[in-house]
Amino acid sequence: MRKVISAGIIIFRKTREGVKFLLLYRTHGYWNFPKGKLEASERSWQTAFREVQEETGLKQSELRVIENFKAYERFSFGKGPGRVFKIVILYLAETKQPNIAVSHEHEGYAWFTFADAKRVLAKYPENVRILTTAHEFLRKGLPSRGKNTARPGTHIPASR
Repeated sequence: MRKVISAGIIIFRKTREGVKFLLLYRTHGYWNFPKGKLEASERSWQTAFREVQEETGLKQSELRVIENFKAYERFSFGKGPGRVFKIVILYLAETKQPNIAVSHEHEGYAWFTFADAKRVLAKYPENVRILTTAHEFLRKGLPSRGKNTARPGTHIPASR
């Protein structure tokens, strides 16, 4: 089984209606967070920033990383020798930028309230779990104690 590691960022912004989360749209009802595969010698946080800029146009300087948050999604897909085990590492960051420039990989984007984002992601329970963890982390302002959630000491360098 081949192992693939991806990284991305759960991006949110504060609005009059409350916190809204950014989801990117591909096709066939598939919404998800900006993310992509690690390249050779890249650290997960470097991949996350690179992929966010490629997929949304948001620069690292336009994101305020929320320290001590890191979530993991693990799943496998495919059959036989082509089977893949994938790990997705997700960070959490705030932006003040409401407008996104989606890449050719995506057909669109939207900012969703927590409740609406959960409905949009309902086909993907792990993404709902991760979104819920991020929402609770922001709501409480404290690390969640749940499985695969924030770990004290997790830090993404501000610039490289």
